[in-house]
Amino acid sequence: MAELAFGCTGVSAVRYAATPTLSFALTITESTGVRVHAIALRCQIRIEPHSRRYSADEAQRLNDLFGDVSRWAETVKPIQLATVSTMVTGFTSVTETELPVPCTYDLEVASGRYLAGLDDGTVPLLLLFSGTVFVAQGEKFSVELVPWSCEASCRMPVSVWRDVADEHFPGSAWLRCRRETLDALSVFKARNALPTWDATLSALLAADTGNQTTGNQTTGNQTTGNQTTGNQSTGSQSTGRQPEHGQAGGHQ
Repeated sequence: MAELAFGCTGVSAVRYAATPTLSFALTITESTGVRVHAIALRCQIRIEPHSRRYSADEAQRLNDLFGDVSRWAETVKPIQLATVSTMVTGFTSVTETELPVPCTYDLEVASGRYLAGLDDGTVPLLLLFSGTVFVAQGEKFSVELVPWSCEASCRMPVSVWRDVADEHFPGSAWLRCRRETLDALSVFKARNALPTWDATLSALLAADTGNQTTGNQTTGNQTTGNQTTGNQSTGSQSTGRQPEHGQAGGHQ
């Protein structure tokens, strides 16, 4: 029976891939000396967010994912990054192989939102292996399973993730919206002759900021008006008292 051990020696961005893709460099060791004909390997990759520290800015960005920092001991849980499969060719004793992992940049996916919220440092990852091992025995083969206990840890630099994102979407991010929302944005974009979607969203943000400023000024004017009205009322009451004194003087 084959005795396998897995290790991950590094993570890099795949250049010129059709979609954002990471490449994990794996080392597979077989310790009994049998000839491994092939491995149909499956790998589940999880982010272990509790295994690193976060700056104040990072914690603020991750608030919608984990909640307030005071609750992180309860809310910070592992995040699924990907589950992928690959074929490992035959070897004896030890081999190295590359595991390509397509990634998403969708900010509504937990892994994408988490990675986008990091500034620097490393991302702690746990690789969980399973699959089928084909062991050569003379002219025959035996079939075994990769034990569920096989796993490996690695720390991916945040800069590698930035490289993957910038390779396909430099300086950009993706947002998903309903078709009705997109139709309304299209009307606003055409009506205001805005050249890009980025300009459209910037115009809406600027309009919202202007409304907030106007609202604050209106609140201030209302407060001033209330104070003026109060002073005028006081003046009217004083004027009302003067005829009474005048009448009293007339009786004298």
